[in-house]
Amino acid sequence: MKLKLVPGNSAGVVTAYYLRSEGSTWDELDFEFLGNLSGEPYIVHTNVYSQGKGDREMQFYLWFDPTAKFHTYSILWNPSHVVFSIDGKPIREFKNLEGLGVVGYPKSQPMRMYSSLWNAEDWATRGGLVKTNWTEGPFVATLREFKVDGCVWSNGVSSCNNSSSSSKNNEWVSEELDLSSKKRLKWVQNNYMVYNYCADIKRFPQGLPSECTVTIK
Repeated sequence: MKLKLVPGNSAGVVTAYYLRSEGSTWDELDFEFLGNLSGEPYIVHTNVYSQGKGDREMQFYLWFDPTAKFHTYSILWNPSHVVFSIDGKPIREFKNLEGLGVVGYPKSQPMRMYSSLWNAEDWATRGGLVKTNWTEGPFVATLREFKVDGCVWSNGVSSCNNSSSSSKNNEWVSEELDLSSKKRLKWVQNNYMVYNYCADIKRFPQGLPSECTVTIK
């Protein structure tokens, strides 16, 4: 999806673009853009839910003004990992580590795409210290050129189970990060990441989530 975010004083306003399944034990993949005071950087808030459990937040500053022009925000979701990307640069990878005994990868529920613009002044800007200035409204974010390549879920059956489906059309199913993409991911996380739940020891006094500590060979 190409997005242009709310310009000016957008403190307390969140633009959301996300995938979500239905029900009380839902799966969800979040892009949330936390507005700020004029001239202050936007924060990109990402999260991964599985079976209704989230608490896997990672946040980043953007290296450009997201209100000046459109930028492309992408989610790759396949059996091996979830990758959040901006303009083709991966910013976050959430791996399926079930083979190493880590539960909690979203894999069994079909999801739809949603977008919303909502008031989150109780937490979005500096932890809720800066409130929404309603005189700055209306708050407008613009979305265009939505593109999707995936399996269609209908009547309990996935289109990817259809033997007539072209393997070329489903290349994303086995897509991995190449060496160049891994370097870009590391660059973004080294320079622009402002919060990583896997480094928040105070939040998890009983120990970090298992996906944060498992050893990947």
